[in-house]
Amino acid sequence: MAEPLPSSPLRTGTRRVARSRLLTPLLLLAGWELASRVGLIPQHVLAAPSAVFATMLGMIASGELPANLLISFCRVALGLGFGFGTGVVLALIAGLSRAGEAWVDPLLQIKRAIPVVALAPLFIVWFGIGETTKVALIAFATLFPVYLNLYNGIRGVDRRLLDAAASFGLDRWQLIVHVILPGALPSLLVGLRYALTIAIVMLVIAEQINASAGLGFLVNNARDFMRTDIIVVCLMVYALLGLGADQIVRTLENRALAWRPKLVEG
Repeated sequence: MAEPLPSSPLRTGTRRVARSRLLTPLLLLAGWELASRVGLIPQHVLAAPSAVFATMLGMIASGELPANLLISFCRVALGLGFGFGTGVVLALIAGLSRAGEAWVDPLLQIKRAIPVVALAPLFIVWFGIGETTKVALIAFATLFPVYLNLYNGIRGVDRRLLDAAASFGLDRWQLIVHVILPGALPSLLVGLRYALTIAIVMLVIAEQINASAGLGFLVNNARDFMRTDIIVVCLMVYALLGLGADQIVRTLENRALAWRPKLVEG
């Protein structure tokens, strides 16, 4: 019977690094739990991990957390959808046309210089304190990273590829569809990843504006009653939303860009 092949040093080292990365959070949780139990961290300052976990299970069982999570998810999905679509359209206009660039890019650069949070009072005046303002803030915040990355991706397509494609008789529309857009796709996905992160951040801010449901509503209520366990649960859900969205884009990137050579395997 043949003996099993020994693990390669690279794989063994990777496992060791993975265990080390897992050890630090576990030690942090253990220290946090111990400090809470001996009274170093009072309950009203920061709830113990065990209390946070019990609260999360109770909120899931009662349906309170899933219902409010769904509302927050709809807000961020709508805002990101509007922001992503608008960013793509503006990037195509500016990236594919000099005249379009002259009209669009200066306005977007002005928009970049204005903090989105500073526009919240103006949006409240325009749209009120309902859902429209929350969605608009998220959309406005996510527009620019999508625009900038796709615009740079379009302008960064290798000129030699365009010349080679043109030599085969491709017209302008075919160049855009078969050469420019596939070449700019990696940049677009990078912009989408940035936009997802910004969307989660803006969701936290937007839900502080008179929210009657959603994760921000739970946080505001928990703050009033000094329920740090509920606040930590909501913060964990925000973090999981961001990590999950980023993982979805990574998976999409691996599938859509399977043609790219991988410099590092594994």
